[in-house]
Amino acid sequence: MTEQEILQIFNKTGAILEGHFLLSSGLHSNRYFQMARVLQYPAIAGMLAEQIYSRFVNKKIDAVIGPAIGGIVFSYVLAEKLGVRSMFTERENDSMQLRRGFTIEKGESILVCEDVITTGASVSEVIDVVKQFGGKVVGVCCLVQRGTHNLDVSVECLLRIDVVNYNMEDCPLCKSGIPLIKPGSRKLNI
Repeated sequence: MTEQEILQIFNKTGAILEGHFLLSSGLHSNRYFQMARVLQYPAIAGMLAEQIYSRFVNKKIDAVIGPAIGGIVFSYVLAEKLGVRSMFTERENDSMQLRRGFTIEKGESILVCEDVITTGASVSEVIDVVKQFGGKVVGVCCLVQRGTHNLDVSVECLLRIDVVNYNMEDCPLCKSGIPLIKPGSRKLNI
């Protein structure tokens, strides 16, 4: 699939929102990617996972892991395609944790999967969890990469799109009085 075809799917499912949004990174943006609207359709989720699967099929992968909540569904569908187990991390006391009986054995090869990457902060936290357990990160993937991230690993994405993000102090949307919406699940301390 081309990026244009993927973008059409996102538009058709209503996954691209326009307005004034508070991102989990704390940045503001006029565009938000609500991937839950795409991933609610199992056939589409499978089709998108197939696109990422083809990039990792020849790598040794023991499990796929994603951060809650955005990475759960896509990491699960991708893990099914790869024939491996799926796990997710979640925040407890403002710290990313592996809970619910999930574990990573020392030396296991782990693929980190997210729905949307902006700065890469959540993915970095997941990578840290994998390393704490002695796992080896074999790659990172996402549906959408919104511009430049801060990760020191390469990221395989289905759609790379430059979206302007603003610090709160410099946000023209705030200055225009456009109401701010926080659609994500991450608790922010700003």
